[in-house]
Amino acid sequence: MKILAIRMFENGFMNQAFAFGGEEGKEKFDEQIIYRSSLQNFLIDTGKEVILVDTGFDYNAPVPPKKLGSPLYMGEKVADYMDSFLQTGYKPEQVSKILITHKHPDHTGAIKHFPNAKIYVSKEDAQAMKLEGDNIIIADYSDGAYHNFPKSQKIADGIYFIEAKGHTLGNSIVIAEDGDKFYMFHGDVTYCDAALKANKLSIVFEDINLARQTLDQVRQFVKENPTVYLSTHCPEGIENLEIQRIMKLD
Repeated sequence: MKILAIRMFENGFMNQAFAFGGEEGKEKFDEQIIYRSSLQNFLIDTGKEVILVDTGFDYNAPVPPKKLGSPLYMGEKVADYMDSFLQTGYKPEQVSKILITHKHPDHTGAIKHFPNAKIYVSKEDAQAMKLEGDNIIIADYSDGAYHNFPKSQKIADGIYFIEAKGHTLGNSIVIAEDGDKFYMFHGDVTYCDAALKANKLSIVFEDINLARQTLDQVRQFVKENPTVYLSTHCPEGIENLEIQRIMKLD
């Protein structure tokens, strides 16, 4: 199995109030404490098929500018999603499946560029995005529990689509198994690895109780299994992949 990061933005920042303030409130945290930010999604080559986990912004999508006091600045553009995808050496026609963690445009903007891909997405987020067509596969999570997660769907050998509501009402995560490691593509369960370690939710959610339940399940899984934690919005997502760093939690 080969996993690649598809990079879009780098050298950004987020403040602690944004990344940590979901449950206790932004005012409990320091807006002058800054964590690094970036934007990347991921590609999985199983050896039999090419699978994308999310597809970033489409061409010329509006992105918030850098300004003083911004809670989240994604960074300087490295490349549009499709240009970065093409730099991997793969062709859009080779992609057989796209696994959407959630509906936001930095995770879904480029799905239309992959003509042969089946798009897996939760019912709630598919409805919110008004996705229709024979290539849209509504996840039914019918394969039962996956470790401590109650609902999952096997997508391919060693790749699982897992219900993980909260950030959106249809939020999902993806876990890929390779040898003795687990690779967790979590979308925006946390915005930075520091929040996972501190057990804090961001201020971006549709259901705070479900978001807390999901974060608890993610932390339990990471504690019990050797997991490479692949974040979308912080450069640790790239670094963890590059050095095969196993996430450690107290």
